[in-house]
Amino acid sequence: MPSITCAYCGKPFAAVNLSEKNLVCPHCGSKNVVPLRQTAEVQAAVAQELAARRQPGDTPTAQIAAKLIANIEKVIVGKYNEILLTVMAYFADGHVLLEDVPGVAKTMLARALSRSVGCDFKRLQCTPDLLPNDITGSSIFNPKTTEFEFRPGPVFTQILLADEINRATPRAQAALLEAMAERKVTADGVNYELTPPFFLIATQNPIDHEGTFPLPEAQLDRFLARLSLGYPQFENEVAMLHRLKAGHPIEALESVATVEEILTCQSAVRQIHADEKVIRYIVQLIQATREHYDIRLGGSPRASMSLLRCAQSVAAIQGFDFVTPDDVKYVAPFVLGHRLILRPESRLRKITVQSVLEEILKTAPVPQMESTGGGQ
Repeated sequence: MPSITCAYCGKPFAAVNLSEKNLVCPHCGSKNVVPLRQTAEVQAAVAQELAARRQPGDTPTAQIAAKLIANIEKVIVGKYNEILLTVMAYFADGHVLLEDVPGVAKTMLARALSRSVGCDFKRLQCTPDLLPNDITGSSIFNPKTTEFEFRPGPVFTQILLADEINRATPRAQAALLEAMAERKVTADGVNYELTPPFFLIATQNPIDHEGTFPLPEAQLDRFLARLSLGYPQFENEVAMLHRLKAGHPIEALESVATVEEILTCQSAVRQIHADEKVIRYIVQLIQATREHYDIRLGGSPRASMSLLRCAQSVAAIQGFDFVTPDDVKYVAPFVLGHRLILRPESRLRKITVQSVLEEILKTAPVPQMESTGGGQ
């Protein structure tokens, strides 16, 4: 039976069920993040990997991630995996598209993250009459100085929530492209740098199609990951209602990390080692999406970079200093699911992107990694 070292009290304890998303230390009661895996086939390899790799949670990045996740869980009940993936995208310096039905706490997740970090947060309610200048800002004539002065729009923040982004017109949606890709805004021929770390969380309702404008492929490709919260389980929803009896927990949520710590985590993620075998495995998966019969548009080189960065981020959050193929397999559905386009005839045969990805991940040969140790 493998042993886990508690990240908080430092005492070892036996890991009875490695399939759980976190293990509670019997000494101090703290939750310890354990490696997450995507499929049941790799569950048996978890114990062997834990013996070869560092124990999770003993690095600054892992500790900050654990504090963020625990703090957000005070507001979002029973969505540990989705919260972890959001933190993953944040540490990877990417953006997240939350696609789900109304009322499942998509907006609350963005607010809880911003309160947990204590950074600037703005909300942009997307509507059909929204103009690009309403997002980026515009120059206004000042009669006192007889000059035009630039008034920054809501995009000039550190965490931006674009609520129901598919209700904005393509013209307005395009105003976010430069900010998402280059972290800057061009207005009246002048470049304005955005304050790091800039993080966009966009939400959309996949059910309601009336009065909406689907995001173009170019903008979907700029989102690092697409997530779905889904409905809570019965007991989790009961616990949620109990928390809401006296007031919303978001109002009492306090900051547990600083902007400087987040920037340090983003820098640490880029230092996570990716072996040549892992890099080739990533390219192999992307090539498979381009060559699959049912896929009309496969993953781009940006998809390869996103897959690598997310795998590095997941490894860092778990306290490891190198990437394994299982990290790549875990993040692949969330990184590639919104980037692939099926052939029309495949959609008629009820083929889904998810089923194609599962087939690719199951059939692609996984490289054998040597046991590695070390620290961040």
